[in-house]
Amino acid sequence: MRSTEREVVRFDGDTRSVTHDRVAVEEPLELRIGDTPIAVVMRTPGDDADLALGFALTEGILLTPAELEAVVAVDENRLRLDTTKKIDADRFRRNLYTSSSCGVCGKGSIDAVRMTMPPYLDRLTIDRSVLVELPRRMRERQTTFAETGGLHAAALFTMEGSLRAVREDIGRHNAVDKVIGAVATGDWPLTRYVLMVSGRISFEIVQKAGMAGIPCVVGVSAASSLAVELGAELGMTIVGFLRGRTFNLYAGLLKGAPG
Repeated sequence: MRSTEREVVRFDGDTRSVTHDRVAVEEPLELRIGDTPIAVVMRTPGDDADLALGFALTEGILLTPAELEAVVAVDENRLRLDTTKKIDADRFRRNLYTSSSCGVCGKGSIDAVRMTMPPYLDRLTIDRSVLVELPRRMRERQTTFAETGGLHAAALFTMEGSLRAVREDIGRHNAVDKVIGAVATGDWPLTRYVLMVSGRISFEIVQKAGMAGIPCVVGVSAASSLAVELGAELGMTIVGFLRGRTFNLYAGLLKGAPG
């Protein structure tokens, strides 16, 4: 269940009324390798297997989707990742839970994150005429956001603008993990895709895209300084404030853009 109904007191000027509203669900999900818990993420239920795979790939726990044998439900809010190789679970164990607003919490340093990334990203670029259509096409698939106004979304498109998957979650980085996990089982690495996010582009979003080999990240809001620096370092295209035909190109190249 991605949303639930709650009683609210609504004010409209001096008018007060009691009504009901739909709110996004937020619940903990514990991820394990074998019997060892490695993280507790605060997420919106749904697509949990995609989240588990995407998290394992973007955290460097797994190098390819083929290393995941199965995702097993231990109980309602616990998943176990069965892998095809032996993994030192303690190496990846988080000391703190990962909140819905946090992406790199618990990591020792930014340098440690950079060291695990692939050294090369495909230099494919997207055409500007395709780029400007992505927000509308993603928004059409944000069904729970339409109910609640409370979920982020992430989508993967081909460079030609074909939509492969959209996932929603209370957390921006969870939505990214979910959509990466959804597509990764059929295509890895994701070197021919564009990642679209419904909010700002922060360091952890670019980091997760980099871990998946995604060469282009776009969002409807701003990019942070560290996101831009990391994107430029990896040779990625970073586009923010994508609204209609206007946008900011923070790093990289676009086809069809005025010189």
